[in-house]
Amino acid sequence: MPWNLDSSRPIYTQLVERIQLDILAGKYQPGARLPSVRDLASEAGVNPNTMQKALAELERENLVHSARTSGRFITEDTAMIEKMREELATAQIREFFEKMQQMGFSSQKTIVLIEKMMKEGKA
Repeated sequence: MPWNLDSSRPIYTQLVERIQLDILAGKYQPGARLPSVRDLASEAGVNPNTMQKALAELERENLVHSARTSGRFITEDTAMIEKMREELATAQIREFFEKMQQMGFSSQKTIVLIEKMMKEGKA
């Protein structure tokens, strides 16, 4: 099933974000070999050249590295992966709190609502 991509944003950027998230979430383990460009492009429902561009960006970020004839592999730098996970989580939390503030909720009220949801088993 093709990935759910938004036509209003550059596709390769969304591919970078999706693969990055898959790495940070543990779908691809440190040191693991990524599927081929063609396989990933087919899975995502995009042109292989677009997927190649996305993977090149992940290489620039040092999340992925190439081994000449063996393909691409996830970094084995688990500290870097964990740091990126925390940075992404922090950004998501910051964005959430900003939206709650725009709706008129203080940080304290937002936390109370989160705790209430957790007690109710909804989070």
